[in-house]
Formats: sequence, structure tokens, C-alpha cells
Amino acid sequence: MRHSQSGHRNPKPKASSSPRSQHKSPTRKIADLFSGVGGFSLGAARAGFDVAVAIDTDRHAVGSHKENFPKTKHARRDIAKLAGHDLPRIANIGEEKLVGLIGGPPCQGFSTMGRRRKNDKRNPLFFHFFRLVSELKPLFFVAENVPGILDSKFHSLRSKALKLVSSDYNIVGPFTLAASDFGAATNRSRVFFVGVSKRCQISLSVSDFENGISSSNICVRRALAGLSPQVKPNWQSEKSSWRRVKESKGKYFTTINRFCESVGDPEAIERFLEKLEVSGFLGTRHREDVIKRFAAVPAGKMDKTSKFPRLSWNGLCPTLRAGTDSSRGSYQAVRPIHPERNRVITPREAARLQGFPDWFQFSPTKWHSFRQIGNSISPLIAEAVLDVIRCKLFPELT
Repeated sequence: MRHSQSGHRNPKPKASSSPRSQHKSPTRKIADLFSGVGGFSLGAARAGFDVAVAIDTDRHAVGSHKENFPKTKHARRDIAKLAGHDLPRIANIGEEKLVGLIGGPPCQGFSTMGRRRKNDKRNPLFFHFFRLVSELKPLFFVAENVPGILDSKFHSLRSKALKLVSSDYNIVGPFTLAASDFGAATNRSRVFFVGVSKRCQISLSVSDFENGISSSNICVRRALAGLSPQVKPNWQSEKSSWRRVKESKGKYFTTINRFCESVGDPEAIERFLEKLEVSGFLGTRHREDVIKRFAAVPAGKMDKTSKFPRLSWNGLCPTLRAGTDSSRGSYQAVRPIHPERNRVITPREAARLQGFPDWFQFSPTKWHSFRQIGNSISPLIAEAVLDVIRCKLFPELT
């Protein structure tokens, strides 16, 4: 789909290293349900797991996940119609076992930003995640969702789901963690449900996951360092969205751009390593009156007409939202205004704020790339959570 440009090759960035330098070959196979673009999968891979299979119903998300995880088996399937024994078959792993199930069931029905209907057709998918756990019986599971799922109106759904696994698993949580506490420049909070098989006989508590919380938050300025604020409105195609970035000496650049084996589109990695070229610089055409409105919005305040907030260099990005798909009216999610330019942020800027690597690929269209980022867990918090589990279950991978 993309073609590398010829020309002088710069030395490899100091902040990057060989894609095979971070971990030995993973030997612990897991499945990512509701995988989306792959934020959870990336966190799992960096924690030392092998994402053997990824399941989602959205063809754009599956397509982008394939780009970033070329060795993972993919399937567009309805989780509600799958049985536990289907997952190893789709993964094509023979006699090997899937040691874990991870996933973020659709959260729109639970989110305080939505209508929160008890009868939302997506809500039962939370139950089906736990049904698959109960049928497959992996060593562990991790489910994440929005804080709204803890509302009393969803008590019955939670209880029904957890009852399926309570006899076989030691369940930790639900507990809430914020992406900003693990190095992302967004105040996005998520609720986690973690279970470890009782046959493992290990001790695991909420404090184990809270130990990774950092006292030094990353602000918007640090997250966007090295990305030029000059984005032209006519950068509308995938080809024109590829631009050079500057290597930042900050810790954020180094942290998010780490590689791990078998993850990443080879061409995107090559362009990043050789020329610091990355995709996602898609511009937005704003009318003159909109630009004037944006110009009057101070940092940290909101444009009253569009409800778009302007980011503050020294603050955090609000939770990035996904919007709705075509079946629900294709409503565009709120996109923050750049801290100093009178435009909304690009997909690459949104990805940086969420903690995705510069070499990570999203849909070539703004609409779907923003949906993919908004729907995804931050890879930074996903890695932190799964690293705790890996250290407990598989200390030999440390």
C-alpha cells in the first residue's frame, strides 16, 4: 500500500533500536477479543506475550491490526457467536494452549458520555467475554472498560458475568487506573477486571497494579515534542500524510517508540528508522469563521459552538472519544484544538497523546483513524497491567 521514497538514509535514531532487541521470542500465546487497532495487543506484546489471535467485527480495525501485527491470526467474528474451542482453532496453534484472554468489550452503552441504556445491544458482549473465559479456561484474563460500567444499573450484568468465572479464578478488582499515571498524556481512566486461575496458586492484589503508578505526569508539550505544528489543510491523502518528525531527547519519545519482536509493519518501521518519516499527518479544512472562533479559545477552554477543547501545553489531553459508526449516524467525536494552532489535532498527534508509537499504523482516513485511537486502550497502561501478570505467572521471561 505504501512505497518507500528513495534518497539519503539518515543514521538510525538513538531512541530506537532493532525490532528484535526488546524481548526474546514470545512463548506465551494469548487472544485479544474486541482487538480494535491493537492498543491492548501492543501492551501485551511488550509485556512478553504472543498475540496469537485477534478478533473484531470492524473491517477497518481488523485491517489496521493486520498491518501492525502481521504474524497474528485475524478473524472478523461476532464474539457472541464464538465458543471457547473456536479460539485455538482460529489461532491455528495446534496442541498449544492459549494462556490468556484480554479485551475491551464495547463501552458505549456504559459510558457517561453516551445514553447509557441498559438494553444497549452491545452491553451483553461484556458477558460473552467472560463466557469465553469460562469455556476456554486460560491461566488468566484481563477485561477493561469505562468507569461507567460500575454504575449500579449494570450490577446485574457484572454479577452474571463474574459468576461464570468465580469458581475457577481468583478475581482482582474491579479497580480503576488512569493512563496518565502510567506515562500517557491523557487523563483517560479505565476499569480492569483481572482473573488468575486458582490452579496457579499465586497471590495477586490491586496494589500489585498500583505499584507502577508514576508521580511524574507527562504533559501535552512533552508528548507532542518533535511533531511539527505546521499541518496543511490539503494533506488529505494517505501519501501526503507521511512527514518527517524530529527525534526528541525526552523520555516519552524513547518510551513509546520501543520495538518488540513480530510487531509493526516492516515498511513503516524502515521509514521511521531510516528517515524518521511517520504517517497520520492528515489536515482538516476549517472555514474562516471556524478558524476565527478557535483563535479566541484560550488554552484549557472550550469552543462554545463545536464543544472542542483547546489543549494546554502543560496539561493533559481529555479522553479521546471514538464517535459513532455508520449504523448509529456516523457522528464525529470531539477533536481537541491544537495548543497553539487554530486547527484540530491530527491522527498522529492523537496517537502520541494516547501513547502509541510513531511507527504504529492507523486507517489512512481521518474518520477511521480517530475512531481507532478513541476506541483503544493506551498501550502504556496495557503493558503495565500485563507486565504484572507476566511477572507473576512467567517469571522466567523477566
